[in-house]
Amino acid sequence: MTSVRQDEPVRPTKRDEVAAAGSELIGGPFGRHALFGTHWLTPVRVIALVAIGMFALGMVQKLPCYNGGWFFGATSQYTHACYSDIPHLYAGRGFADGLIPYFDRLPGDMEYLEYPVLTGVFMEVASWMTPHSGDLQFREQIYWLVNAGMLMICAAVIAVCVTRTHRRRPWDGLLVALAPAFALTATINWDLLAIALTAAGMLMWARSRPLAAGVLIGLATAAKLYPVLLLGPLLVLCWRAGAWRAYGKAVAGAVASWLVVNLPVMITHDATGFHIREGWAKFYVFSQQRPIDFGSVWLLISQRTGAALENANTYATLLMILGCGAIGLLTLYAPRRPRFAQLAFLVVALFILTNKVYSPQYVLWLTPLAVLARPRWRDFLIWQACEVMYFLGIWMYLAYTGNGDKHQGLPPEGYQLAIALHLLGTLYLCALVVRDILMPERDVVRRDGDDDPSGGVLDRSPDAFVLGRAYHPPRHAVHFEKAPRVRWGVARD
Repeated sequence: MTSVRQDEPVRPTKRDEVAAAGSELIGGPFGRHALFGTHWLTPVRVIALVAIGMFALGMVQKLPCYNGGWFFGATSQYTHACYSDIPHLYAGRGFADGLIPYFDRLPGDMEYLEYPVLTGVFMEVASWMTPHSGDLQFREQIYWLVNAGMLMICAAVIAVCVTRTHRRRPWDGLLVALAPAFALTATINWDLLAIALTAAGMLMWARSRPLAAGVLIGLATAAKLYPVLLLGPLLVLCWRAGAWRAYGKAVAGAVASWLVVNLPVMITHDATGFHIREGWAKFYVFSQQRPIDFGSVWLLISQRTGAALENANTYATLLMILGCGAIGLLTLYAPRRPRFAQLAFLVVALFILTNKVYSPQYVLWLTPLAVLARPRWRDFLIWQACEVMYFLGIWMYLAYTGNGDKHQGLPPEGYQLAIALHLLGTLYLCALVVRDILMPERDVVRRDGDDDPSGGVLDRSPDAFVLGRAYHPPRHAVHFEKAPRVRWGVARD
């Protein structure tokens, strides 16, 4: 193997044929000065601006709904594929009436806000910036605009964090900024808040700051449940590397920050003592009791077989446990310790694939992780195409079911095909990541001489515990302890 300069940035237009072909639209492949010249348009700034621009295009795509689709016509918001929860929940969850989430009971069946606390705070802050006078439609429009502005900041943060996580691969952040499914789903719900905190936590871990990483992951978990899953891959990776102190700091930071946010809302006191507040518990109760819903493999099976699948919770939990066990064994048996981003992608993808529901905006959870795990333009765009097809499929299906006897839209068989495309696209990307773990020489990140640029304290750290053949260093392993390191990849001009 030949050496690769460790301080040289990776130019995707010289490594990736799809990126090179796409660059012809702006004058051809980037050169050295385009990457890291003295011009103020650094990669971070360029990618942040592109992310904001794509987010703005996503807002424009919602104009048919903003101008009436959210308020008039039974299926207009579906036929224009511009649905958003945000304006509907402004009134539906009591913000229009000044009710306080988790404390004030809502009229109707929901009773309390069904979102984690930090997301509830985000929604409440946006309601403070929304005028309290005027008709309801106007206030719902302004509420969506306020939330969109706050979510745009989150989108820029995500793109910047991904850009800076792999020091030598800043232009990979363009995959996040240009992702079509990202732009289409960014303002459906409030998921970008948790994703931004997760991306910042991964950046802190990459910078060998485990306590800060844990704090941010804890805050992200206070906004959405899935970020806590990242502590699982870190556990197995730190076990293999013997980095228990760093892992302990991350867990301590996550627990502390989650408690700081949740305890004031979680605990109530009366004459009989301390109790868990019913409003705080609503999110967890609702998640447990929620039936199988749109986009899930369980809905696909149910519709195809006609079975109710009342035990879907049990099936999903068992598959998640088995999948996590398989990921753990893969980590310990792999010929080289997997990269943190690879395992983070796999565990979140597993959660999505086995979950009872797949809302269109859940693609946002995986987008930054997919970029860090498999920064290959062709594979990323194949997956994105599947997700865009699902995005269109669910709205056309809702238009079909909401039009009464007219049935204008996508019939159940078409929607089932859209679900299958989403599942197959995600499985395709998972298969490639697993292959990269089992055959590290195929990993596009390691091919250029890096070990685990998102791994922080794990980067180029020797193994302390391995299983199987990994116990005996393979011929292509990186050598440590006074031996010269082997540079991965092939030197290129």
